[in-house]
Amino acid sequence: MKESYLYKKLENRNVQCQTCAHHCIIAPKKKGNCGVRKNINGKLYAINYGKAVALNVDPIEKKPFFHFLPGTLSVSFATAGCNFRCANCQNWQISQGPKISKDFDGWGEEISPEEIVKTTKDNKYPSIAYTYTEPTIFLEYALDTMKLAKKENIKNAWVTNGFMSAETLKLIAPYLDAANVDLKSFDNSFYQKYCGGQVEPVLENLKAIKKLGIWLEVTTLIVPTLSDDLKMLEKIARFICRELGSETPWHISAFSGLISWKLQHLPDTPVEKIHQAYDIGKKAGLKYVYAGNVPGNTAENTYCPKCGEMMIKRIGYQIERFDKKGKCGKCGEGLDII
Repeated sequence: MKESYLYKKLENRNVQCQTCAHHCIIAPKKKGNCGVRKNINGKLYAINYGKAVALNVDPIEKKPFFHFLPGTLSVSFATAGCNFRCANCQNWQISQGPKISKDFDGWGEEISPEEIVKTTKDNKYPSIAYTYTEPTIFLEYALDTMKLAKKENIKNAWVTNGFMSAETLKLIAPYLDAANVDLKSFDNSFYQKYCGGQVEPVLENLKAIKKLGIWLEVTTLIVPTLSDDLKMLEKIARFICRELGSETPWHISAFSGLISWKLQHLPDTPVEKIHQAYDIGKKAGLKYVYAGNVPGNTAENTYCPKCGEMMIKRIGYQIERFDKKGKCGKCGEGLDII
């Protein structure tokens, strides 16, 4: 447990959290929307600090990052909790557990930031990924780890819903090397009903991350009947191209009801819909569009945006590179690879 880095003290020992865009006002003995920030005697504490519910070594492509350290492994960890309540969540047991459980007081194994960084350094992994749940809700744990990692020349990558506060982004920006942000829809009503949030803060943070020079990739899960409208997908593609740059990769993922929290009744995303979204992204002017969770597809390969030659071949998490230090091996065009 650690006192929150970002909050205001209010009257009657109430506090206002400033960690994410909810800006929860929390009464004594109560918790915020995330379920892991608690008002104890007029002070706000992150009760999940240092308690990892997951710690693994993953391919960086699993996050997914396709242009950030491609073909490498990343130490990946998370705590319990999330500031969203996405109906499609596949990690809902750990993300929503603190809200479901009445006796939650910080699940997880005690693993210090120093231990995470030491493991990463000793095994010569190039990066640490803050993932599985929402890193914003374990800001203190993440930031302390990021600072130590930076000193060891280890890269930091967030996989996030993008609903952090401006104050949180300002805190992490000097230490954050890459972010993959879920842009779940362009429809605010979808965010309100199925995620428990709003789209505007996500859009603003996407633009801010790009302006800060942090490498950015965007992921959109296409959920049948809920977030599969082609006109809405066109809006996302145009937003990415116009506001974030044509070099920003867009990952389009297929939905599976079997592993979702509350949407088991919905069918899997038709392959044809994924292909349509892929075409929309390319027509909008995006250089790199990737289709995920589609069996036997080649749309996860990286092709040169100039000559069309395949430069990174991906079969699952098996990566084969044909580029020359981030440039096309055939025509020399830059591939926007970190």
